[in-house]
Amino acid sequence: MKRMKNLSKYLVPVAAVFLFSWAWKNSGWSGVMLVISGIVMWLLLHFTNLMVVLRRAKRNPIGYVGSAVMINAQLQENMTLLRVIGMTRSLGEQESPKDAQPEVFVWHDNSDNRVRAVFMNGKLKSWEFTRPELVLPDR
Repeated sequence: MKRMKNLSKYLVPVAAVFLFSWAWKNSGWSGVMLVISGIVMWLLLHFTNLMVVLRRAKRNPIGYVGSAVMINAQLQENMTLLRVIGMTRSLGEQESPKDAQPEVFVWHDNSDNRVRAVFMNGKLKSWEFTRPELVLPDR
């Protein structure tokens, strides 16, 4: 996985140079402008997705999720923080100091089940699910 990430550092700029040169060769400035328009459209789509996720998240209390059990089952390593916020439809309650790595966020539900997620550079590295202690009445 790390090797693929390192490869994409170089592959994306090389692909962009190739795309621009191909557009210049075939259509001149109009081809280059078409490629720029496509890149801007791609960026606008990602920005719109970000705004939709954050608009949904602002409607719920910070750190609250409908079912912590379901979120625990859906989490996968290397998910982005934005994707986790989209799944939970809530911003996580931050436990770590602001702007410190790793970032730790907690979500809880009505039963006080908790999912504690650890993010490093915006990617989910680990998480743990905890339930409250069950206290039975004496008979």
